[in-house]
Amino acid sequence: MLAGRAAPLGASFDGDGVNFAVFSEHAEAIHLCLFDEHGTETARLAMPERDGDIWYGRVPGLTPGQLYGYRVEGPFAPREGHRFNPAKLLLDPYARRLTGHPTWHAALYGGSEAPDPHDSARYMPKCVVEDTSFDWGSHKAPNTPLEESIIYEAHVKGLTKKFPGADHPGHFLSLASDAVLEHLIKLGITAVELLPVHAFLNDRFLVKKGLVNYWGYQTLGFFAPEPRYLSHGRLWEFQYMVARLHSVGIEVILDVVYNHTCEGDENGPTFSFRGLDNRSYYRLHEDKRFYHNDTGTGNTVNIEHPMVLRMVLDSLRYWSTTMGVDGFRFDLCSTLGRTETGFDPNGAFFKAVRQDPVLATKKLIAEPWDIGPGGYQLGNYPPPFAEWNDQYRDGVRRFWRGDLGHVPVLADRITGSAGLFDHSGRHATSSVNLLTAHDGFTLMDVVSYTERHNEANGENNRDGHGENYSDNFGVEGPTADAEIVEKRAQRRRNMMATLLLSQGTPMILAGDELGNSQNGNNNAYAQDNDTTWIDWEAADEAFLAFTRWLISFRKAHPILRQKRFLHSIPRKVDGVTDLFWWRPDGAEMTRADWTNGHMTVLCAEFRMASGTPKYAQREEAIYLAFNSGDATALTLPKLPDGFCWVRHVDTASPDLGAERVGTTIQMAANSVIALVEEPV
Repeated sequence: MLAGRAAPLGASFDGDGVNFAVFSEHAEAIHLCLFDEHGTETARLAMPERDGDIWYGRVPGLTPGQLYGYRVEGPFAPREGHRFNPAKLLLDPYARRLTGHPTWHAALYGGSEAPDPHDSARYMPKCVVEDTSFDWGSHKAPNTPLEESIIYEAHVKGLTKKFPGADHPGHFLSLASDAVLEHLIKLGITAVELLPVHAFLNDRFLVKKGLVNYWGYQTLGFFAPEPRYLSHGRLWEFQYMVARLHSVGIEVILDVVYNHTCEGDENGPTFSFRGLDNRSYYRLHEDKRFYHNDTGTGNTVNIEHPMVLRMVLDSLRYWSTTMGVDGFRFDLCSTLGRTETGFDPNGAFFKAVRQDPVLATKKLIAEPWDIGPGGYQLGNYPPPFAEWNDQYRDGVRRFWRGDLGHVPVLADRITGSAGLFDHSGRHATSSVNLLTAHDGFTLMDVVSYTERHNEANGENNRDGHGENYSDNFGVEGPTADAEIVEKRAQRRRNMMATLLLSQGTPMILAGDELGNSQNGNNNAYAQDNDTTWIDWEAADEAFLAFTRWLISFRKAHPILRQKRFLHSIPRKVDGVTDLFWWRPDGAEMTRADWTNGHMTVLCAEFRMASGTPKYAQREEAIYLAFNSGDATALTLPKLPDGFCWVRHVDTASPDLGAERVGTTIQMAANSVIALVEEPV
């Protein structure tokens, strides 16, 4: 082994050899282990150089495809935070590909009071040296502005496993197939947000129950794609998927999990980080045998350590540049902002990302909570971060369920949740509006089940959200009752219309446009089966057509997708107020109306926001009405001569088409309408 270089970290092929570099602050020695294609260790080489806390060396003659791992010597002193054990083969945190997953065995555990002496190599996947180059050709990323985005949250396998005509179902390449692309294009999607695709672990407790980690929120390697999604075991499969999606104008956003790793708490296995430098990689209690657990998974990544922060940033840049992705959704993002004194929106992670010339240009979306003290931080993230808005989800569900007092709540939600996000120069697009997500009921299940049905998870139905703000219309689950079926369809139309007529950034759960159900399972994290695989053969074609129409309507009307918040402020350009709230009788809403807990109708007139520049795309007005009660008459706002109201959306008559209306119209019970001010 020769001297090599301290940068870059990881295994780097240079044409006639491979350079290896790995971080450990507290190690006493590090050995590189090379393996043949059968997993037999063929060499064990001491890393010859150290620059600060980076150990490195170069092996001439190695080529891509070489299998490797590390063994690290150092103190085994859990009370001091150290858990070094050279009997354990360790994965390179910067490995670009892994051969598979750990095979559960007692040898994977490093020991509690004393180091476990059993060699773990035969039970561990191996790291693979990769040539990451890819011919992108004339490839160009879509760079869709957030205000024009329609995000589609999807699971690689769940979306494609049963997709008719998809090549390589269940794999990255299936997302690149013509059949899947055609569906996304027709639907109007601008970005797919993929559940975790970093290599992840099948938890031991799941394997014992005959289940698997389906969602993927247990990261094993932050640079390696999940092996089960690779048809041929090659990196180019992911890159090709990205290129194909980009070619039709669709961006790729990754759900990333940097808040914890799959190594669990002090009783967990030793795969990588724990054996390389436990005290550096994890946040530990004063009694350093124990881990902070702000994530609910047993450990918390120590993002305040400069080299751990560097690993996260290097990972983000790698997926942005080498792998071509367009943005990231950060799981339990509050953890990444934690310091010794709590959550800090100006913490090291946020500062580093915001100043980074690559990452600052990407779509950055926070899941704005964790389970630690003060972890719920919705609305408190710095720009340019957008945030999943669970208050939007709950507010919309409760309004349409008929919960009293939710007209003011809905008013705030359809105008971008300004009370949460209108600060620090943030835009209305900061609110990622969602009705559903992977974590919870599907849209069909929101209108079909009152209770969760998670028995298949093997936890006696104790897991998952207890309160879903759902409504089964009198029958739990599927029914042949035509009246209930139609009421459920109407509720789904109302909720989807609300989502796509609201200010903010809409996100649709894959399958909701089809009426996909998970049979009432609202925590299907371990269900790699028909429960989570979208049933394309059972698609509700009418609802699919309606959703396509709503998306096209949103795209056609800039009033619905503004960056600036609407605050009922007169516009300098013409003195017209940018937002009106109307009662059904045509009078403006009063304070007494807003506090009337029995109101069931919300009427809003959206105009281009005050402060909109002259060069921006413009239109006159859109009138929206949301009715969760009985049928009612609506008196419409008076328009200037030469203009009239044209009804384009009516969830009670989804096939009606555009229709000019008079000054008073009838609105059906439990429905949504959208009218556009147009020239006569």
